Amino acid sequence: MGHFGRRPIRLAWYVVVFPCLLLNYFGQGAALLQDGEAVVANPFYALAPPTLLYPVVVVSTVAAIIASQALISGSFSLAQQAMQLGFSPRLHIIHTSSEARGQIYVPEVNGILFIVCCTLALTFRSSTNLAAAYGLAVTGTMTATSVLMYAVARRSWGWSAAKAGLVVGLLLCFDLPFLAANVSKLAHGGWVPVLIGGAVLIVLATWKRGRVLLASQMSRGMVSVEQFLATLRVGRPVRVQGTAVFMTSTRGVVPPALLHHFKHNKVLQEQVILLSVVTENVPQVQPEERASVEVLGGGFFSVVAHYGFMETPNVPRAIKQCRDKGLHVRMSEVSYYLGRETLLTGQQGGMAGWRKSIFVFLSRNARPATAFFALPPDRVVELGMQVQL
Repeated sequence: MGHFGRRPIRLAWYVVVFPCLLLNYFGQGAALLQDGEAVVANPFYALAPPTLLYPVVVVSTVAAIIASQALISGSFSLAQQAMQLGFSPRLHIIHTSSEARGQIYVPEVNGILFIVCCTLALTFRSSTNLAAAYGLAVTGTMTATSVLMYAVARRSWGWSAAKAGLVVGLLLCFDLPFLAANVSKLAHGGWVPVLIGGAVLIVLATWKRGRVLLASQMSRGMVSVEQFLATLRVGRPVRVQGTAVFMTSTRGVVPPALLHHFKHNKVLQEQVILLSVVTENVPQVQPEERASVEVLGGGFFSVVAHYGFMETPNVPRAIKQCRDKGLHVRMSEVSYYLGRETLLTGQQGGMAGWRKSIFVFLSRNARPATAFFALPPDRVVELGMQVQL
């Protein structure tokens, strides 16, 4: 529902979900008050007379299927957003609808969910045995959501510390007792969500930290764009027809792929585009705000393509949108240059050795940049280099 905006969420909650929850829980409470011990084992099925037992089972089964599908779809969206925000390696995103951007399928996440679900089913064998793990997972999520709400209220909504603390503190008055009541279930299956959540956190934090260390290593020996352009004005290298696009994550400096290309080939294209892809903290970016162009001189241009965290970058399309901003490119003459790093683990500080091994494994299995940025494979040139972490 989050893909459709605030209004559908509010309508669905106040018109459908909230009234149904009230009827359900008040109905179960009424059944317990009326029949007591006779229905205490499962008050939900006491809401209907015995003749309607099977229809109620069908309804509850359909609800469970819908809930599981919502969980799977939510996992896909979270994986895409983590990737866009720099907390996950590039994954294979398949858009299943040409109209709704949020309808995506991530094969890697789907495979992991399949393995984990089968493992849990074979390990716990019944929903009763899974109750401890479920209770701790739900109460832990409620508590974490309340804590995160404080950060959102302060940073995004502009609330004062007192106001945000009062509201979140009120919510935690309910969340923390529930969480404390479920802590005793750690030894009876509650360790499972803690273990899974910890593993996911380690992967996300390791990838983010590894990318920071990699960027730090790559920045050593980098040359600013101004210095590079001054060198070209003196050396006057051979310029050939066409446009070269160099992907870079750091603006203002020459990407290593460009330095390697110029060092070994001794020529440059007539037009050179230094392109950066920036993920904004919004779901989608308006098309008119997609790309910005800065003329650097000497046939060099700096292009910044802006995308929301729910969008998948498309570099050729972003370059086409630059035509209205003074950058005229013949797409049939564009070559895309990418750097391909071979990571070597060493004794340098910054991250533990086992985390470096995880980062190297993730890097080797990440989706190629060619597919992630929607680059035409027959127009991509990759330049390799070794980097010591």
